[in-house]
Amino acid sequence: MKTELLAPAGSMEALKAAVSAGADAVYLGGAAFGARAYAKNLDEQEILSAIDYVHLRNRKLYLTVNTLLKEEELEEKLYPYLRPYYEQGLDAVIVQDMGVLRAVRSWFPDLDIHASTQMTVTGSAGARFLESLGATRVVPARELSFAEIQKIHRTTSLEIECFVHGALCYCYSGQCLFSSLIGGRSGNRGRCAQPCRLPYEAYDKDNHRMGEPGDRYPLSPKDMCTVELLPEIVKSGIMSLKIEGRMKKPEYTAGVVSIYRKYLDLYEKKPSRFRVLPEDMKKLYELYNRDGFNRSYYTVRNGRDMMALKNEKEQENKKKQRRNEQLFYEIQRDYIETEAKEPISGFLTLYPGQPAFLSAESGKYSVTAESGMVEPAKKQPLTEERVKAQLEKTGETPFYFRELDVCMDDNCFVPMQTLNELRRSVSDELVREMTEPYRRKAAEKAEQETTAGKPGRERKTEKTVELTASAETRAQWNALLEIPEITTIYAGMGCFKREIFEEQTEKGILQARELGKQVYLMLPHVVREGDLKEYRDTFRYLKETGLGGFLVRNLESFSFLKEMGMESDIRLDYSVYTYNSRAQSFWQEQGVQRDTVPYELNEREIEKRDNANSEMVVYGYLPMMVSAQCVQKNLNGCNHSYSLVRLKDRMGKYFPVKSYCTSCYSVIYNSLPLGLVKEADEIRSLHPAAVRLNFTIETLEETKEIAAAFAGVYCGGNVIPAEREYTKGHFHRKVE
Repeated sequence: MKTELLAPAGSMEALKAAVSAGADAVYLGGAAFGARAYAKNLDEQEILSAIDYVHLRNRKLYLTVNTLLKEEELEEKLYPYLRPYYEQGLDAVIVQDMGVLRAVRSWFPDLDIHASTQMTVTGSAGARFLESLGATRVVPARELSFAEIQKIHRTTSLEIECFVHGALCYCYSGQCLFSSLIGGRSGNRGRCAQPCRLPYEAYDKDNHRMGEPGDRYPLSPKDMCTVELLPEIVKSGIMSLKIEGRMKKPEYTAGVVSIYRKYLDLYEKKPSRFRVLPEDMKKLYELYNRDGFNRSYYTVRNGRDMMALKNEKEQENKKKQRRNEQLFYEIQRDYIETEAKEPISGFLTLYPGQPAFLSAESGKYSVTAESGMVEPAKKQPLTEERVKAQLEKTGETPFYFRELDVCMDDNCFVPMQTLNELRRSVSDELVREMTEPYRRKAAEKAEQETTAGKPGRERKTEKTVELTASAETRAQWNALLEIPEITTIYAGMGCFKREIFEEQTEKGILQARELGKQVYLMLPHVVREGDLKEYRDTFRYLKETGLGGFLVRNLESFSFLKEMGMESDIRLDYSVYTYNSRAQSFWQEQGVQRDTVPYELNEREIEKRDNANSEMVVYGYLPMMVSAQCVQKNLNGCNHSYSLVRLKDRMGKYFPVKSYCTSCYSVIYNSLPLGLVKEADEIRSLHPAAVRLNFTIETLEETKEIAAAFAGVYCGGNVIPAEREYTKGHFHRKVE
């Protein structure tokens, strides 16, 4: 399979520049549902034109629908939005939402679906699951290594698309709520405000400032540049090399594409001579960089070298450093002012007494046209040079004559207008012939057949509701065992010692059962290839001894358990999103017991859901970022053990950052915990299957006090206790 160079297009100008510079395909967003809502996205007519534009040049176009869609968006707006693009010949859609995947599969069965990096695909089990659903391509998490990508390549037939150049998110894509929770602009909705690029001070547990002087940007990675890794990238099984940058200017797109095109061609034609010239690295650097470059995660797990901690570019801007105008002039001249055209072969005959006749060929397509009558010349006969010069004025057409044979009488004449008509006719006919095979007819949208999302309105508000709670530490576990109202404890794997995990977990299950409680294992926020393999037999054994099941936070964990036949033992956490009823129905059909109400839905939106199989989190520090990077390691060095540090923002707020060393990731939590205490009656009226308390950084005493207070309100009808300082999250606030 030929390796594809995939370029971003935030505008029609950028699309044309990318094609001119050598992109094999482009991806872009329309007026809605794309992960770059603030880009200068194309309107419907521009996208329809763009689809033909790329197809006439033997390229492809992918449309981003890689956000989470609310109910009315999916049911009322998505089908009419996609239909014209589908009928025009759109090559693929890039999706995040399982509800969207399900809908597109149903509405447009022969449209390719690419699983977005927003799905946080971190291993081969998740990739295999997506393949079984009809996805044709996967864009795995940017954090994966070559070895992990190779495993996906070996065990699926999916095309693999990976980012090779441009900005890196600090967070695993699809797991970021930072912008959403502090500013109401959701990265899951394409409206990220990039709070990670702002300055923060980091403090350790003893309140000492962390890092070196000037380390003010602990959440800001450098841009990636992997042109020097192209041989390893291609060998790993990656078939589409994706350049990031739909918000950037056409000069950036064309410049980066042209250099990657040069070296991809060099490697494919003469691999032994592959070497990236310093002057080309310099050009990439001058087009855009953030404190230099990193090589992404392909060969490293994380590290200080990947980060733009000091924001040297900010300092350079203060010095008024000028851009390389010559470089930008050359890009303008070569790729923006010069439009890519397809070569055609032509054959013209001009003989007196016969119509002027022109045929043209492009690949397998061949067309002909006739116009006017050729006359004997009365004065000056036409020359072959004059005829060719006129026909080769293909300016506004997508073609140029690579070959043009002329067979004509020495003494003939036709008006220039006739030659123009011939050229226009063969061009128009070629365009029609070359775009027609891409046209499709969409079936009418069927009514949705689902019971999810239709809550029963007749039920009365119950005075009590089932209460569940999660623990990440042994102290929290012990505290929760003492709260009689809690029916289920979701125990993080860190509650039990790794060396005696099976034995200690079994004891915990039996201990909880004696107190009338069920235990579910809460699996990690991020599961990488092979992370759960050693627990395969343990999970089976624990299930037999009374384990209720598993709280799952990602596609890889779900898929791992599904391949073991344990999907009916699963409850989904908030991060396996169920924004809409199609997503809910999808997961119910997979056999899972429950989902968790997404944190970004507000009260009115939750009210429209069917929450009968949903838990709702009413207390806890909400995770804002789940990252492969580690503030502790990057600023003070890795201590190979649990650490809790704090980030202080410009407003003086502190955000706890917890390292999960066993799985090598960290989580940044909100500065205040969610606390829906006064809202207990409102939440009961939403009829969730249960409400949950999530404990993360709390001590034993705090856990006991908070859990008892919430149990009293939700299960005992107690008066609301003296309130701590809480956030209401999105419960009363709509997210953009």
